Amino acid sequence: MENHDKAQLLSFLKTLPPVEFCCVYGSSLHPNNPGSAKSTMVDCILGVSNPRQWHSENLTLNNDHYSSWMVLLGGARLITDVADELGVGVHFNPFVSWNDKMFKYGVVHMHDLVQDILNWERFYLSGRLQKPVHVLLDNLDIANVNSVNLRAAMSAALLLLPSKFTEEELYAKICSLSYMGDLRMLFAEDRNKVKKIVQGQFELFRPMYKPFIEEYETKELLRRSLSGNTRPIISQDGGLLAARSLVSSLPPMVRSQMGMKLGEKKVLCDSGRVIQEIVIGSKDGAAKCMQTILRRKIMVSSARQAVSGLLAAGGINGMRYLGAKMSKAWKSWR
Repeated sequence: MENHDKAQLLSFLKTLPPVEFCCVYGSSLHPNNPGSAKSTMVDCILGVSNPRQWHSENLTLNNDHYSSWMVLLGGARLITDVADELGVGVHFNPFVSWNDKMFKYGVVHMHDLVQDILNWERFYLSGRLQKPVHVLLDNLDIANVNSVNLRAAMSAALLLLPSKFTEEELYAKICSLSYMGDLRMLFAEDRNKVKKIVQGQFELFRPMYKPFIEEYETKELLRRSLSGNTRPIISQDGGLLAARSLVSSLPPMVRSQMGMKLGEKKVLCDSGRVIQEIVIGSKDGAAKCMQTILRRKIMVSSARQAVSGLLAAGGINGMRYLGAKMSKAWKSWR
């Protein structure tokens, strides 16, 4: 991210109440088509300690960022209730114009953000943070917490990948995790979205996942070998022990749901403790079970957030945002 853009974003942050965490994501940060950078909306996630209090302060400072009906009928209380009860805990204000730039920022409780990162509770913001982002502010070291999310994403992708694949295919599989079951992919997203993200941000994915590729090579779960071109072919162990190791890196909530579907058995571990272990008959079986769980989770979250987002944006902005998304989707299907 260029220093000029970073300075501009930090200046925008100063117009809002204080936040604990801020990251920028999406095509505005790393546009696939550099020529469109100026016309692209800048997408931000803001983590705050008390959303209702934050929105109350922001309504005083930036009343025009919110849809008029929410301001008139309930203010900060209604804003947070819609986000928490109807949505997935995130309130978005889109089409915020400032200094010739258009912004969309989502506000989330820090506790909810951490829970989604560690547990894939809703697999919404955790999915966004599995892709390249630029962290502008991080008072609680979320970047370090997110390493758990990145390792889990890589493990999930490896369960779904064949025995041999390229580095680009690995990142594409990681990127696609959060779109499995996403209802927007049926009518309001570019069908080539994953491919465009990976191709446009390939060099940004590499430093994110390099430590985990090396870690899994040390554990002999992966092996890299040079093919005829400059990019290596990655091979993975498809055995049961490898599959169990990958499953053990998935979030506790996902493992618990897999255990209910596949069954569990008691195992004596090296420390002498008796633990519950998921019964894995094959790597493919574990992959299909995990995929079913994630697809269901994402389907519910995407539906809830779509309803919440339209209400939060208001009629005009909601239809404007949906129209722009559908236009992109239709162009990709031609």
